[in-house]
Amino acid sequence: MTRLLIAASGTGGHLFPALAVAEAVEDQWPVRWLGVPDRLETRLVPERFNLVCVNAGGLQGRGLTKLLQLLRLLLASVDVRRVIRRNAIDVVFTTGGYIAAPAILAARWCGIPVVLHESNAIPGRVTRLLGRFCSAVAIGLPAAAKRIPGSQPVLTGTPVRSHFLTAQPLPSWVPSGKGPLLVVMGGSQGAVGLNRMVRAAVPALLKQGCRVVHLTGDNDPDIQQLQHPQLVERRFSDEIPGLLQHADLAISRAGAGSLSELAVCGTPSVLVPFPQAADQHQEANAACAASLGAAVIVHQHDPDHPVLLSTIERLLKARLGQASAQSDPLPQMREGMQTLAEQEAERQLAALLQTLVA
Repeated sequence: MTRLLIAASGTGGHLFPALAVAEAVEDQWPVRWLGVPDRLETRLVPERFNLVCVNAGGLQGRGLTKLLQLLRLLLASVDVRRVIRRNAIDVVFTTGGYIAAPAILAARWCGIPVVLHESNAIPGRVTRLLGRFCSAVAIGLPAAAKRIPGSQPVLTGTPVRSHFLTAQPLPSWVPSGKGPLLVVMGGSQGAVGLNRMVRAAVPALLKQGCRVVHLTGDNDPDIQQLQHPQLVERRFSDEIPGLLQHADLAISRAGAGSLSELAVCGTPSVLVPFPQAADQHQEANAACAASLGAAVIVHQHDPDHPVLLSTIERLLKARLGQASAQSDPLPQMREGMQTLAEQEAERQLAALLQTLVA
């Protein structure tokens, strides 16, 4: 029986695709999970899978800092090697991030195959440095292929959790009415800058008849400052598939995980890339969607600037009764999003893992 170790840690962009792969194989393979203490996985993973945590950190810095990080990486690799041997692991799957480097090195040390999945259009540091040492590198977006030296990436798309792949009801707590439904997602880490932009635009949208669901993320200091019967603010929801499947329009960051969920649900979107994202990878992700006509990009700006509001109003004009139905851009944007979605990415990755241990 094949024993799989999944190494995924940190943000939803790393965790949720890995959870989708785990769901795809858990009936056939025992799954162990490798994470980092005090990160998101310590809340999401233990109820489903056996979680082992090791101390791991980034590869940034120079001089003494860099030397200390390399020492920490070596120690983490020793810890992961111990986990692999103790659990008789046959294959490792990782989605990048802090935990990926020691997982890749330990797998090589133990002589077992390792698959790295890169979701972003611009690969992360670990993918660029260590992708060549993996048995296979899978990518979520075609644009990443030319940016990974020393490997022949396999385009699988980015996996999404199983409940995104079936029809879901609109949550009962969503504001009722016939106005267009706008869903705002701040991401698993929250997005204070995006949230403030949205709150500056929301009063005018509510006045025109929109319904708004605003998922702020954990780190939002201004939640519940706006009150309106057609507005719901929540830090998080586990009913995102139902929200996105029924939304007229979404406003979101452009992390690869969020973009994959929007794509599989076919949700037309306004994407606001996180300006401090490493290597501007969210900008590149958003450009992939915009090139297909699936999304409009709005850059983060001062909340008082009207560009977000004017963009939303333009896209919703027909649904607000201010233009003819024939001029509605959202059906074509929905088709573009569906084009962006790779079908059954999690099954493609499960099959790839299986070929390496056959």
